[in-house]
Amino acid sequence: MRRRLTVTVAMIASEADTGDNSGADYAIVLGAGVRGNTPSASLYARMKAALQYANENPETVLILSGGQGRGENVSEARCMYDWLSSRGVSEDRLIMEDKATSTRENLEFSRAVILEREPDFSGKICVVSEGYHLARGKLYATLAGFENVTGAAGFNGYPVLTANYYIREAFGMWYYLVFRK
Repeated sequence: MRRRLTVTVAMIASEADTGDNSGADYAIVLGAGVRGNTPSASLYARMKAALQYANENPETVLILSGGQGRGENVSEARCMYDWLSSRGVSEDRLIMEDKATSTRENLEFSRAVILEREPDFSGKICVVSEGYHLARGKLYATLAGFENVTGAAGFNGYPVLTANYYIREAFGMWYYLVFRK
């Protein structure tokens, strides 16, 4: 069991190195918790990564994906929209997808948004999340029908918490591999 866990975590970590991720047509920013109106550390890390990506890729449209759960006064998408627009990202580059409740739904619902705008879309997307979450995020993007997928990683600033997330994510990856959910 320990060897499988180690190999899975190593694979997940290898996907955290995003390499050249520039020039995506769309960046899909995956939601994370909001406490009241305040973004969680994970969502804040993703928003910072999205802001950096938006500044470095001025032609990219950002899809902010995340619904509203218990204890959240606003949807994750709205929280990201407000934060990014207040930091100078043009509102015409921000699209809210505020129904998703899981990583799979983030990518499926975002694909539907893109296909509504561009029915024959076959361009490049960038999945924006934290490093530990990019491997599964990119797998779900492929499952949703995207062919040219890259990623941009944020970091929440808490190394011990992040290590825990990598281990937890291994179980999420196994679940994906078994159930494709």
